[in-house]
Amino acid sequence: MKEIIKQFKDKNPKPLYLLHGDESFYIDEITDAANKYILDESERDFNLTVLYGKDADMGQLQEQVKQYPMMAERQLVIVKEAQDIKSWGVMEAYFDNPSPTTVLILAHKHKKADSRKKFFKSIKKNGVIFESKKLYENQVDGWIINYLKGKGYTINQKATMLLVEFLGTDLGKIAKELEKLMLVLEKGTQISEVHIEENIGISKDYNAFELTNALASRDILKANKIINYFEQNPKAAHITQLIPLLFGFHERLMKAHFSNATDINGLMSALKMSYPAAKEVMQAKRIYNPKKIAKNIATLQEYDLKSKGINHGPGTDADLLRELIYLLMH
Repeated sequence: MKEIIKQFKDKNPKPLYLLHGDESFYIDEITDAANKYILDESERDFNLTVLYGKDADMGQLQEQVKQYPMMAERQLVIVKEAQDIKSWGVMEAYFDNPSPTTVLILAHKHKKADSRKKFFKSIKKNGVIFESKKLYENQVDGWIINYLKGKGYTINQKATMLLVEFLGTDLGKIAKELEKLMLVLEKGTQISEVHIEENIGISKDYNAFELTNALASRDILKANKIINYFEQNPKAAHITQLIPLLFGFHERLMKAHFSNATDINGLMSALKMSYPAAKEVMQAKRIYNPKKIAKNIATLQEYDLKSKGINHGPGTDADLLRELIYLLMH
């Protein structure tokens, strides 16, 4: 990614770029950099075209990329959501012989492009292909630290854990929340769990991470305190948000039982987990055997349907969550 952005900054871009993959964040970063650096501000009015895959007409796109720039060295054409284009057939001849005065960027998000297709091979030969891969859970901590370092901030481990547990591995969501923090915190600040709680709304003591931690140690008192907090603060978490996280916890736990890992470091390596997640799973592994985990997964499936209104029964969503956690622990 850095090499591509350097090409843009140096005003030395290639004529074709295919940005594709499961992680949208890097695709957006490169597209934004193209928009910022390839053309000067005075050149954009006449030389910048942005299209969306769902609405793009391939004939018009072909005509556009063949046009000459106006009072500039090159024109920039960006196709966002390029994964929605059904066929690149009309453009294949252009990909074989792209215009040197046009930079065409195809932002193909949420999935990989088909490398077997002719258009993919032509772009690879005459341009640049960048695959944006999702990070493993154990890589996200480091990404957050480096992202903030580049902005002039640091972050402690608890705050990092809260972000990953609450937002998962979606870098776009994480970056958005970090940007909110940086609006209210001075440069040089070490971001803590208190900052997360006050500005993002994730409680440092009552959150999904602490709930799975209570489950891992079979601490029913702690689990009920957290559920009581969720009941009093409905925006903090809902059972429909928590069940996928609990599924993920049990999936990791089952994999841990059938891995060759015998310690936390081994689990981190084998399952691509962060240290806190591996520590939690190692603790839970001593309490829950594979038979119990399989039973819990079946229970989670049942309560997933209940949380969506199928055989919900009497009581509130918080009551349903209490039942679920009790059944998972016993």
